[in-house]
Amino acid sequence: MSPVLHRTRIKICGLTREEDVRAAVAAGADAIGFVFYPPSPRYVSFERAAELARLVPPFVSIVGLFVNPAPDFVREALAKVPLQVLQFHGDEQETNCVGFGLPYIKAARMRPGLDLLKYAACFPGAQGLLVDAFVEGYGGGGETFDWSLIPSKLPLPLILSGGLNAGNVAEAVRCVQPWAVDVSSGVEAAKGIKDAVRIIEFVAGVQHAHG
Repeated sequence: MSPVLHRTRIKICGLTREEDVRAAVAAGADAIGFVFYPPSPRYVSFERAAELARLVPPFVSIVGLFVNPAPDFVREALAKVPLQVLQFHGDEQETNCVGFGLPYIKAARMRPGLDLLKYAACFPGAQGLLVDAFVEGYGGGGETFDWSLIPSKLPLPLILSGGLNAGNVAEAVRCVQPWAVDVSSGVEAAKGIKDAVRIIEFVAGVQHAHG
């Protein structure tokens, strides 16, 4: 196993409370995510996200997560929330993800038979590919998947998600060597309620992978 040669970025997703935003920023998160998918227990309204975004200092990216949104829904989000990156977590095509004036990440829900190289080729405009476990519904299932299914040479920066927590993230970083890791349920006390200690331990786990 070769050493990790870059600093693995960290995104804490599904934030709903002021204290969770502060905890993520204080722990050293590179990005925080707001979920704009109403069925999710981590859903926040645009107005609530705008309030929380005011707590985010410069150089911490604000990511908006969408699932099969109508274009006007995304535009409304952009009009109300100072997003810097869009994350599409549904069954969108490339044409659904471009044209909003912001970089986007596309999620792939990993299961045997999914060719990630072909999948990535369908999203040439993406800034990164987020690989998550396949669960019924969309995201936040807290399930891991077989990391060996990920090809070693992807054409896009890899963001690893799916069942990560303080106990396994160091191993995940060493094995997969992703550009970034994305965690939600793995740092929660309850759905949508983050735990500051778990966030600190998760960040420490990523740092431990770098020796």
